[in-house]
Amino acid sequence: MTHFSKRRDAFGTRRRDIRRQFAGPLEVERTRLLYQGSLLPTLCMFINGLICAWLLWSPAQDWRVGVWLVWLTALVGLRLVQVKAFAAASAERQALPVWRRRFLLGACVSGLTLACAAMLLVPVANFEQQAWVFGMIGVATLSASVAYAVSLPAFLTFSLSCLVPPIVYLFFGPDVPLRGWGWLGLLAWLALLIVALQINRLLRRNLIQRFQNQALIEHLQRVQARSEQLNETLGKEVEQRRRAERYLRKAQAGLQSRVDERTRELEQARQALSKSPAPLAATVLASASEGIVIFDPDYRILTINQAFSRVSGYSQEELVGRQVMEIASSRDAQRHFQAIHQALEQTGQWQGELVETRKNGELYPQWLQLSLVRDAAGKASHIVGFFTDLSARRESEERLRYLAHFDELTGLANRSLFRERLNLAQQRVRQGARSLALLHIDVDRFKLLNESLGHEVADQLLQHIARRLSGALPEADTIARLSGDEFAVLFDNYASLSSLARVASRMLTKLRTPVMVAGHELVVSASVGISLLPDSARDIPTLINQANMAMKHAKHLGGNNFQFFTDSLQASTLERLQLEIQLRKAIDDKQLRVYYQPRLCLASGRLDAAEALVRWMHPERGLVPPGEFIGLAEETGLIGAIGEFVLRQACWQACEWQRQGREPIRVSVNLSVYQLRQGKLVSLVRQVLEETGLDPHRLELELTESQLLDSVEYIIATFQQLRGLGVKLAIDDFGTGYSSLSYLKRFPVDYVKIDQTFIRGLDEGSGDAAIIQAIIAMAHSLGLKVVAEGVEQQTQLEFLKLQGCDEIQGYLISRPVEAHVMEELLTAVALN
Repeated sequence: MTHFSKRRDAFGTRRRDIRRQFAGPLEVERTRLLYQGSLLPTLCMFINGLICAWLLWSPAQDWRVGVWLVWLTALVGLRLVQVKAFAAASAERQALPVWRRRFLLGACVSGLTLACAAMLLVPVANFEQQAWVFGMIGVATLSASVAYAVSLPAFLTFSLSCLVPPIVYLFFGPDVPLRGWGWLGLLAWLALLIVALQINRLLRRNLIQRFQNQALIEHLQRVQARSEQLNETLGKEVEQRRRAERYLRKAQAGLQSRVDERTRELEQARQALSKSPAPLAATVLASASEGIVIFDPDYRILTINQAFSRVSGYSQEELVGRQVMEIASSRDAQRHFQAIHQALEQTGQWQGELVETRKNGELYPQWLQLSLVRDAAGKASHIVGFFTDLSARRESEERLRYLAHFDELTGLANRSLFRERLNLAQQRVRQGARSLALLHIDVDRFKLLNESLGHEVADQLLQHIARRLSGALPEADTIARLSGDEFAVLFDNYASLSSLARVASRMLTKLRTPVMVAGHELVVSASVGISLLPDSARDIPTLINQANMAMKHAKHLGGNNFQFFTDSLQASTLERLQLEIQLRKAIDDKQLRVYYQPRLCLASGRLDAAEALVRWMHPERGLVPPGEFIGLAEETGLIGAIGEFVLRQACWQACEWQRQGREPIRVSVNLSVYQLRQGKLVSLVRQVLEETGLDPHRLELELTESQLLDSVEYIIATFQQLRGLGVKLAIDDFGTGYSSLSYLKRFPVDYVKIDQTFIRGLDEGSGDAAIIQAIIAMAHSLGLKVVAEGVEQQTQLEFLKLQGCDEIQGYLISRPVEAHVMEELLTAVALN
């Protein structure tokens, strides 16, 4: 029983978690179903009302029936208009709570209208009329209650307002015969309640199942995409191995061909020698492609061919007449000489592989075949040797072994060798009190660089990264390249967590140093995840998965950092998965909003510009700040759709303000690396400007300083095209990246925005004031305007104005506000 109760509690907890997870979408869907299903009950109520009015019409109470009928007609009309308005609203507006409240209000008024008919219009003395009217009201109540059962608040609002007042009236009224109708009404309400509960439970279960299936499908689609990417990587590795195998087979086939040719030549030489015609023997020796040497029975060299000289380095004059052991300087040849001599004496032949020495002292492998030639009397007259240089074959075999275990591009261990060493390290951990650390490294924004600068530059950069990893991690047991821009480092028996942290920090610093690749100065950073065995993982798959999760968390925090795996990280990963699902739904359901933060021109005192900032209006959590979802959007690629939405909305809003008769202002929109990576930014901006009709000079695009340095040449070319359209360009968060005057001169920008960290430091007595002065002076010397972000105090404004800053932005002027509030600010400033 205890086990059963625990399972039941666990199931109940899981069911509650699921309901909480989908509470927002459930409410929105219920509201939609309520409006969809309310048309038929409303028409049924109107038709039954007409029938009741006809039954109750009499000279004594015609005015009351008339008033009630007019009210019913007006109510039905209003409810139909409400249903039509909901159907015409966008999905974003349909999700607003106001629609649910309006429906509940309409249901309550409809119920009270039917209740009034039962209490005020039904005659006491006429049972037949009572039965007809109560029956008509009951039918209307039944149809509405079943349709409203999708939402218990809607059902209770309608049924209680419709049935409770008549029931109370019939029970406690002066007419005792009517109490039977009261009991009947009470029983009817209880029956409707039971039916509504069953319908509500079934609908809720079906809706939750539908949302779960939708989330599962989206998750499986992402898993499938990841699997396809992994299959592509594995396919490349398989193809690489196949190329190596084809290369080896080709080399082996060539070697076999040479062996066959050598055998034929040996047979020709043997036949020629046996016949002893000197001209024929000389021709065979000269034309043979493999080395041939002829000894007398005492192993003195009688002659060699040109191929022998080419391979060994000795000329014929240097060898003829010398005993073989005088020139066989390798230990291998000396060790096998006695066995070779015995084989020739016994069988007349010997063949095998020897390691011989060239004239220059270089060792090389050779395949040697020796045959003893006898004269007509059966006495040994000559020994013919035929040998092949095996150096090319050995190089092919070594190359194949190398490609099977090492990455061809970087020279690091490949995935196969890394797995082998990881398994060996795991065995050592299990055999003794040892520990194992795995670092999973992913290069930040590598895909952007690969797509913008090309594969050749990307490959050269990977080679630089591999050399830096090897130089920065001499104590590592294995450094491997797992796939395109992913590396792994294995530490067998690491000292401590603090030592691992120092190693990871040193590695990131080394990687961050600027590097010149094919004329491009690049700044590279990486995200590193660290997992430990046996501290956090118990087996290799778990160790790899944990390191990958920690790496993704490091990337979520902005990259260029390392993170250890923790138990809480697994929970946060699941939370991020749920947040990703909700964010995708938010984009489809138009839950995103654009807020505007005005910028004040210090010279004119006017609001000349406004920065467009995205916000997420979550149906449950309310307004979600961008810091909680922008990073996730960049990781998943959703930032492209979000950026396009903000760009279109901001341009449309700027035109709308101008159409309202206000002074034209610029709208500033932040760009993302993903938008640049797609290569369609210029065409998108051109299309949006044409569709909205906004003057290009009224659009300003911002890119952070750190993003500018990822692929300088590509961004400069893109910015030049945008400038050609007439768009203004700005460097955001200036002063926080790898700044230099040469970079600033190269970028075709109009504004630099001083990062708010320097503005905050003005009140702390630090050197930020001098930095701000230098930035303003440098920008003005280049013909650029300066915008200060994060201005919150009057003293900061006065300082910036004194230094000649052009525009300011911050809470001192206004927080980011909705479009209608921004309109009020523009109006107020214009009046002043």
